Amino acid sequence: MKAIIQGLHLTHPGHFVGGLTLWSIWFIAIYGGLSVACAVAPPDPAQGALTTINISLLLLSLLTALLLAGLAWGCFQEAKMHEGRRHFNAFVSAWLYVFSAVGVMFVAGPMVGLPPCL
Repeated sequence: MKAIIQGLHLTHPGHFVGGLTLWSIWFIAIYGGLSVACAVAPPDPAQGALTTINISLLLLSLLTALLLAGLAWGCFQEAKMHEGRRHFNAFVSAWLYVFSAVGVMFVAGPMVGLPPCL
């Protein structure tokens, strides 16, 4: 695991935009996928929220949130090992990954209770 973390260079300032970039890709994929699925095969609204579309979107959201949380954890671990600029880069990146993971869960929350394609 340590080799993977070191291979990602989590102290690089490029990680400042990493979480928000992953969030935006996820956001486009979720709503693009929802739009296509609703145009091709809309489920009956009487089915409720637990449709194949919502379950698929929730699984993708969970995987994305876990990826972002893992990157945040890795950045926090790297921040502990460094001082100065590298510590700052890793620490700020970690919080941006956390913010992005919370954003994924916040946007994915309504999928649990609302039927798709309304």
